[in-house]
Amino acid sequence: MAGFTSVGRSWVGLATAVALLVAAGEARGQQAQQSPCADEAHHQFDFWVGTWEVSNAQGDVVGTNEISSILGGCVLLEEWQSAGPYSGKSLNIYDAANDKWHQTWVDNGGLLLELDGRLVDGSMVMEGRRPGPDGSDVLHRITWEPLEGGDVRQTWDTTADKGQTWTTLFDGRYTPKE
Repeated sequence: MAGFTSVGRSWVGLATAVALLVAAGEARGQQAQQSPCADEAHHQFDFWVGTWEVSNAQGDVVGTNEISSILGGCVLLEEWQSAGPYSGKSLNIYDAANDKWHQTWVDNGGLLLELDGRLVDGSMVMEGRRPGPDGSDVLHRITWEPLEGGDVRQTWDTTADKGQTWTTLFDGRYTPKE
């Protein structure tokens, strides 16, 4: 009888442990439903989400860009494909601890561009530094501006003289792709 009692206690202990694990899993599931990225700040850049046809300032189609909200709405994934062989991707995230947005861009030409910024007057503005071809310090500023009708304008400007003069590398218009 003593052996049966210890086996019975083992089953009770096992059943209790399973019940606790199930309850903990349900609690984690409820927490996962309440995304840590559900607040407004994490969605300031959502105007960029979509599948886009991208044209340059002259109106020529230069590529397509798909922007997806991933990882529970915490990250925006950019997947750029030019009309030619050039392609790239970026991850974009709101860094709540530092109250800023961050983008890490990589492409098939080996470029790494890291930008930080915030929403300014309804437009997302991010900046980052990297060496230019001659080794000089170049500041990159990219602005995404939502336009009437749902389009987005992206401008990419650089300066190598601490902002005295700026050069526009890209001025594009994103139109929803149908």
